[in-house]
Amino acid sequence: MSDPDNEADAALKEFAADDEAAGSRLDQWLAGKVGPDLSRSRIQALIREGAVSVNGAPAGETKRKLAAGDVVTITLPEPEPAAPEGEDIALDILFEDADLIVINKPAGLVVHPGAGNWTGTLVNALIHHCGDTLSGIGGVRRPGIVHRLDKDTSGVLVVAKNDRTHRALSEAFADHGRTGDLERAYDALVWGTPARVSGSVDAYLGRSGTDRTRQAVVRETAADARHAVTHFTILERFGERPDATAMASLVECRLETGRTHQIRVHMAHIGHPLVGDQEYGRAFFTKANKLGDPLASLVRGFPRQALHARLLAFRHPRTGELMRFEAPYPDDFAELVTGFRRWGHDSKS
Repeated sequence: MSDPDNEADAALKEFAADDEAAGSRLDQWLAGKVGPDLSRSRIQALIREGAVSVNGAPAGETKRKLAAGDVVTITLPEPEPAAPEGEDIALDILFEDADLIVINKPAGLVVHPGAGNWTGTLVNALIHHCGDTLSGIGGVRRPGIVHRLDKDTSGVLVVAKNDRTHRALSEAFADHGRTGDLERAYDALVWGTPARVSGSVDAYLGRSGTDRTRQAVVRETAADARHAVTHFTILERFGERPDATAMASLVECRLETGRTHQIRVHMAHIGHPLVGDQEYGRAFFTKANKLGDPLASLVRGFPRQALHARLLAFRHPRTGELMRFEAPYPDDFAELVTGFRRWGHDSKS
């Protein structure tokens, strides 16, 4: 049998089926033997590709039943080079080890290559920065994107370096902290102020009927309806009036689900779109006229939605340590909040 400590045999693994393994499905049994670094779907693909043999002959089928004494060999291909190329793009790294990297993403940086953004993305930057420390996601040498932030949203983002970490973090994010320790908090600067200090928006999201590039609140029965829940807490009001209304508010949002543009759509749905949001808050742009300079000019010139992923906490998949990261406001967001704070103070004078 191969020696796992021998680098020459690193891509070849050999296992013998004992009496207990008799009758087991090949793919299921092999997944338990190889360990968490290869998903079962990846093992099934390798079986179909002829990379798995039983007693020296190609295994053939993923569902093949094992017999006691069968010798199973799996050849693990080297991770393929990433399709995107590495690019030397500066990164604000909050933490990094062999399993994952935590980034404070700036506004304006697209996370993953796609239509109109095939280069200059966070993935390109990570391929360059991480190099050979990427052990492969699904057999491809690339960073494992666990969650995303919109191009113009700043803040904390974690990326996996290997399959094992990618699967564990993906499961945690899919659970949204219901049964684990995942914690995510976003700070948003919104127009007006919610009627309650804290509350929740529970509304299904789907593609807009008038613009397929946008999300919208839809009926539960819509073909693409996806359940979405956002919890919010008012952190600060600006220009508060005696009737408890205000010109704008700083709001913390926590996600119970993770849908595209969820915070932006939900806050607009309850009448409090994000300052600067050109997709979901366009009707509120004229509110800047009521502010007076210099804040009015600052708001008109703010080029994006005022949304920052401030906090991210999770259990490290390998060590079990509770990791907690907070990213300070970027300069433009901090300047905008300070501007509203000063305006609110002056309006009371």
